[in-house]
Amino acid sequence: MTPAISLDHVTKHFGNKQVLQGVSFSIDPGTIVGYIGPNGAGKSTTVKIILGLLQQDGGTINLFGTPLRPEDNDYKRRIGYVPESADVFDALTAREYLTLIGQVYGLSADVAEAKAQGLATVVGLAPAFDRRIAGYSKGMRQLVLIIASLLHNPDLLFWDEPLNGLDANTVLIVEEILQELRNRGKTIFYSSHIMDVVQKLSDRIILLNDGVVAADGAFKDIAGAVDANAGLQELFSQLTGFNEHGQRAKEFVDLVMGGDAHD
Repeated sequence: MTPAISLDHVTKHFGNKQVLQGVSFSIDPGTIVGYIGPNGAGKSTTVKIILGLLQQDGGTINLFGTPLRPEDNDYKRRIGYVPESADVFDALTAREYLTLIGQVYGLSADVAEAKAQGLATVVGLAPAFDRRIAGYSKGMRQLVLIIASLLHNPDLLFWDEPLNGLDANTVLIVEEILQELRNRGKTIFYSSHIMDVVQKLSDRIILLNDGVVAADGAFKDIAGAVDANAGLQELFSQLTGFNEHGQRAKEFVDLVMGGDAHD
């Protein structure tokens, strides 16, 4: 099976800061990957390189068996992206915005509009479909971004904190959508700081720390090698070497309360 994506010793630095230090992995189609790590670990840099927004300093990247060429727009049509935060054209309605995005990806206006309206109906966005996005809640905006990432039926998805602002029922729908996409052969990189959701959804977890892959595998395999009784949140702390959460919480509350609460 040809990997959907493979990285081989990819490096990237900004000035004196080495952000990626030889990152390597290979992902088969039909896999949900929990792509996690502390802030500044290199997750966003990796995704921006794959999207052609940055150029790596070293190493190689193959998408669908073909070397990545940032100037080639054809491969980008096979990618869907939900950034952690994104500017949406507030003056447009969801209908107008999604029709425009569909056209950017090569769909006709009629096809993009009809498909967007169908997707909006399924996730409960239809009543607001012709309202300006400026009046949308955070969760409604998030649904617009999710629909925009899927309009062109991409093979590879990068979703960064996709559940931001969604209510509990919509979260369940989106989680099922992710699993259904995976079952139909799509490859999904799912980044989030909500570890229990990452643990629940991911077939495989890749943890970056200081620009290197600190763990890579199914959750049960990672846990078995580190702490079989730990959840992903505990493993995350152990693998990133962070054990100060209790002390920092105490110091924070002490300051809130005007000094050491035990004085």
